Amino acid sequence: MPHTFDADVVAAVLRHMNGDHTDDNLLIGRAFAPASDSPIADAVMTGFDGDAGVWRITRADGTDEELRVSWPGGAIAERPAVRREIVALYDAACERLGVEPRPHA
Repeated sequence: MPHTFDADVVAAVLRHMNGDHTDDNLLIGRAFAPASDSPIADAVMTGFDGDAGVWRITRADGTDEELRVSWPGGAIAERPAVRREIVALYDAACERLGVEPRPHA
């Protein structure tokens, strides 16, 4: 059973990702979603647990799908690891899509 983070931690991460990193969400969605004739037009992070992050992706044809992407470093159980794994997903998405990643602070 994956680790479950406290609701306040989940809310803070989702607020940050969906407020400050909308382009990163879209990049992750485009990199990890199943192939389709309809490209991804939007992606919103909706949750996460110790095993993966979860996004709602919306395709250009209006269909919504849930996308669950496993953390690259494996299962996590501590708040600081969430940032590390989201950054790793962003970097992996950039690599898959041939996009130059921005520097991380």
